[in-house]
Amino acid sequence: MKGEFEIPAAKRQRLETGLATSKGPGSRLFAPFRTIGLVSPTQVPFTSVPLGKTTFQITTSVGRSLQTYDLRRGLNLVFISSPLCPHTITATCAYRDRVLVAWGHENAQRGSGVWVFRRGRLVAQLEQPQSPDRAIHKVLVLGNWIVGCGRKTVEVWKNDSYEHYTSISSTNSTSQHADFTALCTLPTFVNKIFVGKSDGQLDIYNVSTGKLVHTITSDSSTSGSVTCLSAAPAVGLLAVAHADGTLKIIDAETEEAVTRFVQSDRSKATTSIAFRTDGQGAGDDGRDDGIMATASNQSGDITLWDLNRGGKITGVLRGAHETSSSTIASGISGIEFLSGQPVLVSSGLDNALKSWVFDQVPFSPIPRILHSRSGHASSITNLKFLPAATDGSEASGKWLLSAGNDRSLWGFSLRRDGQSTELSQGNIKHKAKKVGKMIIDEANVEDFKCPPITGVACSLNRDGGMGGVNGPVWTNPSFTNAEESNMIGWESVVTSHQNDKYARTWFWGRKKAGRWAFETGDHEAVTSVAVTACGTFALVGSAKGSLDMFNLQSGVHRQRFPPRLKAGQAKQLRIGQMNSNQLAKIHKGHSDAITGIIVDNLNQTAVSTSLDGYIIFWQFITGQAQERIKLDGAPISVRYNSVSGLMSVACDDLCVRIIDIETRRVVRELWGCVGQIYDHCFSHDGRWVITASMDSVLRVFDLATGHLIDAFKTETCTNVAFSSTGEFLATAHAGNIGINIWNNKSLFSHISSRQINEEEEVIDLTNAAEFEVTSQLATMDDTNTEEDVTAQLGSNHSIDQLDASLLTLSLLPQSRWQTLLHLETIRQRNKAIQPPQKPKATPFFLGSALSDGAATTDVPATQPIAQDTASEVAGSRISRLSSLQPVKSLISTHLETFTATSHSDDLVAYLSGLSPSAADLDIRSLSMQEMAVFVRALIAHLKQRRDFELVNTWMAVLLKLHGEFVSGIDELRIAVAEFQKAMQSEEARLSQSVGWARGVIEFLRSSR
Repeated sequence: MKGEFEIPAAKRQRLETGLATSKGPGSRLFAPFRTIGLVSPTQVPFTSVPLGKTTFQITTSVGRSLQTYDLRRGLNLVFISSPLCPHTITATCAYRDRVLVAWGHENAQRGSGVWVFRRGRLVAQLEQPQSPDRAIHKVLVLGNWIVGCGRKTVEVWKNDSYEHYTSISSTNSTSQHADFTALCTLPTFVNKIFVGKSDGQLDIYNVSTGKLVHTITSDSSTSGSVTCLSAAPAVGLLAVAHADGTLKIIDAETEEAVTRFVQSDRSKATTSIAFRTDGQGAGDDGRDDGIMATASNQSGDITLWDLNRGGKITGVLRGAHETSSSTIASGISGIEFLSGQPVLVSSGLDNALKSWVFDQVPFSPIPRILHSRSGHASSITNLKFLPAATDGSEASGKWLLSAGNDRSLWGFSLRRDGQSTELSQGNIKHKAKKVGKMIIDEANVEDFKCPPITGVACSLNRDGGMGGVNGPVWTNPSFTNAEESNMIGWESVVTSHQNDKYARTWFWGRKKAGRWAFETGDHEAVTSVAVTACGTFALVGSAKGSLDMFNLQSGVHRQRFPPRLKAGQAKQLRIGQMNSNQLAKIHKGHSDAITGIIVDNLNQTAVSTSLDGYIIFWQFITGQAQERIKLDGAPISVRYNSVSGLMSVACDDLCVRIIDIETRRVVRELWGCVGQIYDHCFSHDGRWVITASMDSVLRVFDLATGHLIDAFKTETCTNVAFSSTGEFLATAHAGNIGINIWNNKSLFSHISSRQINEEEEVIDLTNAAEFEVTSQLATMDDTNTEEDVTAQLGSNHSIDQLDASLLTLSLLPQSRWQTLLHLETIRQRNKAIQPPQKPKATPFFLGSALSDGAATTDVPATQPIAQDTASEVAGSRISRLSSLQPVKSLISTHLETFTATSHSDDLVAYLSGLSPSAADLDIRSLSMQEMAVFVRALIAHLKQRRDFELVNTWMAVLLKLHGEFVSGIDELRIAVAEFQKAMQSEEARLSQSVGWARGVIEFLRSSR
């Protein structure tokens, strides 16, 4: 019983701080969160592995990380690899619950390696060879061995310990100068691998001995390199593809060709081969085994072959992946039949991953799409966060509209990747088939899409959702049901396109193209678009300066800015009868391309900017020009913040000008960008302006002060967007198809808004701030804590840099000096109301233990000890009193230092670090002589105009504790009078300054 109630052992003392270790310098305001829009953008084929008997996991490479998708969940993203590989991933191989990843650079000196991931986490690294070759481009698992194939060597590791076993070089072969291009193994060939070479030969190596076993020569010297190897389901058969387009299945033992295939286009070499293993698909009814699929990285088609009919083509899946004439790398990177399933998975260089299913009833030799995940196939041209349909909507800040050079418009979800989708432009493939484009050249299918999007405008107030109005896309139907559209809604997105005179509309709710294509008034290309806040009108600006307004519900042209002249005005103008006053009322429009259009929240004023250098304010209803402002630089882009009523204009003189649309004046000029300003945006609350310029630096300006508060360098940024909730900043970069998402640190921690020196404090995040493609919030452990901010403020010496004429306060919490001032009141309030009560009787199950403990420790042992202690105390009391010496207090020491040096900093620092009770005790213990010295020290610090509230608090406490001695001690009375005089002088000076400032403000605010 006694052991059960012993006091528990003390917890182990924490020896490390709980703060995360800093990763190094980064942006003060933003932290990398994730990259969206990447699915399979590289030439590295995907890899798959069965997960039990219910699903498959498919892993793709997105540069330096992996993404794993679950087939049963509809190709939903389940894992992201972390950390990032040091270099680009070159090969992957899924084996059981692991994924082997080869990474490296073509230059062997820059490093390469093979890592092992499990469920997205790095668990092991394969031992590095003594003399590593260039990056490994093929990896496979062969029983107890892991084999990696480079250009010149084949590396072999042990599967259980990841130890490097041996290296096999091409010098062992008859053709020593040929490179390795393909790798494969057959199940019946134990410890044997087949390696295809650039001269067309096949080498067979024994990985256990590291020796060359046999070489299979090519049928023709012009066949070219081996582009693909794949093991057939039949025993001992191997499919071989060459660069000249030849494709055959050979018997690995006899080296004879079992089947040869004739391709319609031999200029496109086969780079992927897959065999169907579910025992169906071949024959007239699809009940026989023997289907093979081939694909090329130069084409978007997948060809299906019936092996039972001597290699006859049973069907061609046209346009399985999109190809582009403007992109060098386009086509299919890999295909694979899932084991025992009628499902084909393909990945393409169009940044897409698709699964296809073969229907057995009714039988179809060509599969249909089952699942798809994709993103932009080319660089991004425009970003815009979708506004919320209503205030407080759950979708606020969730959707990001993105347009790219691949002629597509995407809506990306920041919460769930599976919801991201491309807005449909109609049945493009059906249109291409009508004119034979899908048969002649699949690359021309992109011609049936709209031109690349250059501008996006949106308002969801009248969006129809899933119940939007039906109709053919961009045909401008002559009849519309106004009553139906008024009840349901209409288009909500308007886009401008490169070198196109039509602005096109889109249904956001239905994720498809709209009915209208608005043509500019002067039939020139559209350069800028805008949608009113109510969602009813769209404004379209052209390259020659015309500005027109259309109704989104009916598609009717409603207004021209400026309006057309009436017949009488035109006649008077033609014959020259108009006077100067009449001519002044007829304002001309812009004479050059319109670069920006905005409309205020109440549809009262429209504002347009142009390359002619003018900003024109229009009356929205009449279309008449109200005011023209000539800027020093030509505006190239415009943004509007509805919260603050401010518009920002980026000009070609590298300045961002902030204009108040109410007063129509330039209120700020933000300088500092180097090179052309590619894009800029407001923060959600209108307090910041973020700019992206040619020097690859993202700058953040604070509008309240006009100061540059953050700057960091990335890859060349072409587009920026800020979410309406203030959570995220989205950036697009030149040549990249992914969108980088940054977290706003100011929502989670205190951020200093001091001005920075750009020459010294621009952080280069080009390589340091890599984006981990993760679906969870990134840990912001690089200067996010209050301690880091305080240290940062302290390192800048912001207090000492204040002007001597300013009256400053201390950084101590207000509660510290207020508690000292009212310490007696607090003590009276905290006194106990009732005396302590005797504790209640202990529970019955504790009585025996407590009584036993008391009986064994109380009476016998304590009496002799108490007697001895009392005698020792009585015998040594006289000697102790004789040995006592006065001890000088710390405050006395600091007062003596002040008397000698006349510097009060040490005394103030000492008192500032004390608790309220300790400070009260020190002031209470001052002697008669020290009181006057203490007051003079406070006077000296008061004249420095620093720590104003602390000086007054300490003086108030001194007078409260020792006020009765002031009149009796001459030196103290004189010191207190000097303090009073210093306070009155400072009060008069401060009052004069405040009065002058108030007068100036009233003068500026008054109407003149």
